[in-house]
Amino acid sequence: MEADWRKSSYSVAQGACVEIAFAEQDEMVMMRDSKDPAGAVLTYPAETWRQFLNDIRSGRFSRP
Repeated sequence: MEADWRKSSYSVAQGACVEIAFAEQDEMVMMRDSKDPAGAVLTYPAETWRQFLNDIRSGRFSRP
C-alpha cells in the first residue's frame, strides 16, 4: 500500500521521529519510525487517534 507519510514539523534532522499516514478513506491511522521506513507499522482507528490528540492537547499526559 502506497501511503503519504508525514513527520511532525517539530522533528529535527537526525532525531527519533514518528511518521503517520492515513489509510482506508482516512478511517485508519498508520504510524512508523522514520529511521526504519521498511519496519513495523502500527495501525489505529482514526477515532482512537483523534482521542489521543485531544488528550495531549488537554494536558492529560502532562507532568505535574
